[in-house]
Amino acid sequence: MDILKTATDWAEDELFSTPFFILFGIVFAVASLGFWQFGKTDIAKAYIIPTLVAGVLLVTIGLGLFFTNKSRVKEFETAYHANKAEFITTELARAESILKEYQTIVFKAIPIIIITAALLIIFINTPTWRAISITTIAMMIVILLIDGTAHARIEAYKAQLELANKS
Repeated sequence: MDILKTATDWAEDELFSTPFFILFGIVFAVASLGFWQFGKTDIAKAYIIPTLVAGVLLVTIGLGLFFTNKSRVKEFETAYHANKAEFITTELARAESILKEYQTIVFKAIPIIIITAALLIIFINTPTWRAISITTIAMMIVILLIDGTAHARIEAYKAQLELANKS
């Protein structure tokens, strides 16, 4: 098993998925522009700022992850050739750390945020809070969709690292 190829493939797969954050961010920003240009009702006008903020956040997340993983692909080969055992140990520790973050943030905090936003829709009857809540739910669902696939990839990558560490 070539762990360098496995690591590089994982990082390149991450490079493929992170532009989806950017794509959805642009969709949110365009929606904001649409609400600004064509919104006539109070609720439509209330969506302008929340969708713009969600769009900017998603684009920022996407760009940050893209450039981080792009530089990581280049660093893998150098680190691997410098010390194979240390590379595997470091990557294994990083994969475990990322998996713990997913368990805490993606699979616990985000559902709590979604539930809280849903409760706000029920109990606060103003256009601004409804727009904020609905936009928050939509953004969190986008993050769950993208990070759900990323979680599966990092689990498979960690399993490959564990096999390489045993050999």
